[in-house]
Amino acid sequence: MNPKTLTPLLVSLLSGVVTPAFAQSAQPAEKPAAQPSSTVPGIAALPGQPNLLASGVPAIPPELRKRVLQYLETRSANLMDVSADGKRVLISTRFGDTNQLHLVEQPMGARTQLTFTPEPIGSARFHPSDPRFLFFLQDVGGGEFFQVYRLDQRTGRSELLTDGKSRHEALFVSDDGKWLAYGSTSRNGKDTDVYVAPTSDPKQARRVTEVEGTWYPGGFSRDASKLLAMQFRAADDADLHLVDVKTGERRQLTPKEGKGSINAAALTPDGKSVYLVTDRYGDFAELYKLDVAKAPYTSAPPSLSKSIRWNVESLALSSDGKTLAFETNEDGYSRLYLLDTKSGALSPVEVPRGVIGSLEFPRGRSDVLAYALTTSKAPSDIYVLDLRTKKSTRWTRSEVGGLDTDTFVEPELVHYPSTDGVKVPAFVYKPRQAKGKVPVVIIFHGGPEAQSRPWLSTFTQFLAVELGMAVVVPNVRGSDGYGKAYRAMDDGVKREQSLADIGATLDYIASRPELDASRVAVYGGSYGGYMVLATAAFFPERIRAAVDVVGISSLPTFLQNTQAYRRDLRRAEYGDERNPEVRKVQERISPLNSVERIRAALFVQQGANDPRVPQSEAEQIAKAVRARGADVWYLLALDEGHGFAKKANRDTITMATFLFLEKHLGAPAGEPGGSGR
Repeated sequence: MNPKTLTPLLVSLLSGVVTPAFAQSAQPAEKPAAQPSSTVPGIAALPGQPNLLASGVPAIPPELRKRVLQYLETRSANLMDVSADGKRVLISTRFGDTNQLHLVEQPMGARTQLTFTPEPIGSARFHPSDPRFLFFLQDVGGGEFFQVYRLDQRTGRSELLTDGKSRHEALFVSDDGKWLAYGSTSRNGKDTDVYVAPTSDPKQARRVTEVEGTWYPGGFSRDASKLLAMQFRAADDADLHLVDVKTGERRQLTPKEGKGSINAAALTPDGKSVYLVTDRYGDFAELYKLDVAKAPYTSAPPSLSKSIRWNVESLALSSDGKTLAFETNEDGYSRLYLLDTKSGALSPVEVPRGVIGSLEFPRGRSDVLAYALTTSKAPSDIYVLDLRTKKSTRWTRSEVGGLDTDTFVEPELVHYPSTDGVKVPAFVYKPRQAKGKVPVVIIFHGGPEAQSRPWLSTFTQFLAVELGMAVVVPNVRGSDGYGKAYRAMDDGVKREQSLADIGATLDYIASRPELDASRVAVYGGSYGGYMVLATAAFFPERIRAAVDVVGISSLPTFLQNTQAYRRDLRRAEYGDERNPEVRKVQERISPLNSVERIRAALFVQQGANDPRVPQSEAEQIAKAVRARGADVWYLLALDEGHGFAKKANRDTITMATFLFLEKHLGAPAGEPGGSGR
């Protein structure tokens, strides 16, 4: 169980290949709620794209469209599941407009498409005992109200199993194939409960938790009599429980005192122990084994990964329980380890230097492990590790638009000082054939408790390779991956101090002789969009352009208007806007309240169905900045949510972004097109 994958990730333009960890299927039961029309003056549908409304966005020149085209044709393979015998791999990849489910039955074999729907699919499971069926999640229009579906591979038909209107996530299937488990808001639309349902009659679902807050399932015991369940309050505050599937009796396995994250958990085959990854007992998330009969422990159990001073992120336990695979996040790069559960011996496994996406043991085998891996030059693909030889076999090879990836840029990992003794880690991509100082694009990640890592981003590569721009990708304080103390440094009112990391990033750029500090743009999505707007508002003299993707313009209005099921979770991160002292700080650091300071050109991008950062956040900042006479472009996707999952939309938005950045960063100060600053 990895709660980081339980909620959908922002589908930003950053990647071009990383697709949503959500969405899915045939004939969705309910359309998203009707959105109010845009209040931005002059907005109108783009020619041939009625779902994209734009204001101030010029036509894309044919020359730019031609240059970008190959980069937009990159795809990736995302690991969904492995069949019990290890002979079939279920993946999500895109051959049309959206990611769909495909089956691969041998190394480098054909990717046989199983679903053909307008909405993307990013979460699916095999039926362990009946190869005809598989289960998956899908939403509509990016609204994130995911439904559970069952696909019959004989007919190609998908059947809706849930109510068509509530939010469902974290889908699990028991080893015997008799039970489903998932989280759902169907009780009241606000709290997320854990449900179980017989696969023979999935509509007979019943709640096994009914508690205020957010609860997710985390996997069945081997005999399906017990179910792990996680109570999630914040990224740094979660508890693990063991639930009796028949009676609903619940036992807390983590201590009632204190708090900590839960990165992953798995029951042993006999159900008597749990492997748990948490940072409850130290600064980093470590691997522990809990004896169910003795839990909760009054003191820290022995760490099984104490020799590794980085976060353990995900794990997979072999069907015989003898081998536990886990991966660590070491300054952004993944390392893969195998643990002999009897002796406790750790064995590192050599894999290409990059980022591991997921780990899966077949339910019926213990000698092979499937995993997904991406690097800065290669999209996510599937590999299968033979545990006897420690050799990996590649199962998919995703296309990169026919481009020569040898021309792509490897990032440089740097660390630079900020206030309060903080050292900000960042990945820097520099053009290879640069002559003189080059313009710079800073890319801020979302979250805030997320992390930018060295995976393939064709967006970044186009900036560096084709436009000759350097790209700086910082992990400012509050980012995950560097210990819980670092992650907590921007919580609540401390967010004001975290803005110093923006200045530190700009200072770092000014310190590099090959980077042009007079030609800087900022780009980011979600919380990254907030950082973009904060840069424009609080460091106005130091940037030329800002691209805000589904970003927060006012912290109080965001908290008031985000969906009810996530409002308390976000208050845990940003502070409670109902508290006058907290709100005072939130108002002070909200870009909307300092709009008179913004000088940079602004490009605002938004999905109309966004349940996280509502459309109003985008429109209020776009109108306020435009009222001051600044160059403001605005683009609204009517069939998208928190980011852009549909290729046609994503292509247009990406090309418009490159046009915007080229316009404002293309010429040095003092030259035609330069800012003169």
